Formats: sequence, C-alpha cells, structure tokens
Amino acid sequence: MQDFTLIVNGHEQKIKAEADSPLLYVLRNDLNLKGPRFGCGLGQCGACTVIMDGNAVRSCITPVSVAVGKTVTTLEGLGSSQHPDKIQQAFIDAQAAQCGYCINGMIMTAKAFLDKHPNPTADDVRQALAYNLCRCGTHVRIVDAVMRAAKEA
Repeated sequence: MQDFTLIVNGHEQKIKAEADSPLLYVLRNDLNLKGPRFGCGLGQCGACTVIMDGNAVRSCITPVSVAVGKTVTTLEGLGSSQHPDKIQQAFIDAQAAQCGYCINGMIMTAKAFLDKHPNPTADDVRQALAYNLCRCGTHVRIVDAVMRAAKEA
C-alpha cells in the first residue's frame, strides 16, 4: 500500500492504496463517492466516467496512480440537488434517466464534451456519447438533454 494525494471535486484527499488500484474503487470505497458506477469493469460501458483534467476518463481502468497531480471531478463535484450544474438540470428537465445506471457516464462525458465544443449539432452529441451504453433506450432524451445544456451555456 502506498500513500496518494488526490484532488477530487476541488478537495485534497489523502488515501492509501495499491498503485494499480482502479480509481473507481478509491472513489467509491475510500471517498464514498457513488456517482461513478461499476458497470463492465473493462472501460467499455462508461458508467464509471469521471472528468480528469478536462477529459472524460473511464475510472474502472484508470490506476489511482495516474490521478496523482491531476484534477478529478465526479458527478458529485458538478452540483448539488439544490444547485445542479446546467448539464444536470438539462437531464432533469428532459427526463433523460430511466433506470439511471448509465446517467453518471452520460452526464460526465457530455460535460467534458460541451466544455470543449459549446455549440454542437445533435450528430456531434451522438458521436460524443457513442461509447456510453444505455440499456434502457433513453438515447433520444439524453441527446435532447445535452442539446438543452448547450443552448443554456
């Protein structure tokens, strides 16, 4: 076990972990952040997505050692239920969640995408979210939510 200092949601966090421990496990188990979800464990579904230094990354395949010296933002770091981020509010307004399991990944991927591409087309949004899986089929509402957030920005 090693000592690591991470910057998560704007706060310095000191943890003990193996260098190759998935960042997802540290976020959920050590820091009690439940936004990122364990989906496939292979980086293929997107449920575990966080934003690291402005990029959407799959925390299930990212070793905790890679996060040292970088800024990590989870769903909890975007906003609160009282003051949601614009992307979170857009997902609420569009009623984009059905079972909700994929929504962390969809929101975090969309947030990182919109920060870099503030005026996307619907096709741009579909392409950006292409590697985030939703088994419930709310893709139309999800794209609508991202387009709403883009218009609000």
